[in-house]
Amino acid sequence: MSPVFRKRTPPRPERPSRPEDHLVTLIRKPGCHLCDDAQLVVEKVCADLGVPWEAKDITEDRRLHDEYWEQIPVVLVDGRQHTFWRVNEERLRRALTGRSESSG
Repeated sequence: MSPVFRKRTPPRPERPSRPEDHLVTLIRKPGCHLCDDAQLVVEKVCADLGVPWEAKDITEDRRLHDEYWEQIPVVLVDGRQHTFWRVNEERLRRALTGRSESSG
């Protein structure tokens, strides 16, 4: 029996991520002035870049409460913690566009 030969296909180059491929999640609680400030930044950056975002209320989710209570507001990018307490607009923008700090 002869061996089976398979044609090797070259690996596909990875498509660079686009801002709209991301999801930003703001974990907040009612009456939190830092949360209000963070939401303004998230809304602005996401609107500028066309990135979807969502807000989650820490008082309505026990898991989020247990994990993030001492850090709110917390911003997640694609489910991973990006920052907490204060949101830096430029840092969030870089995280969503893939640009490094040294890029223009």
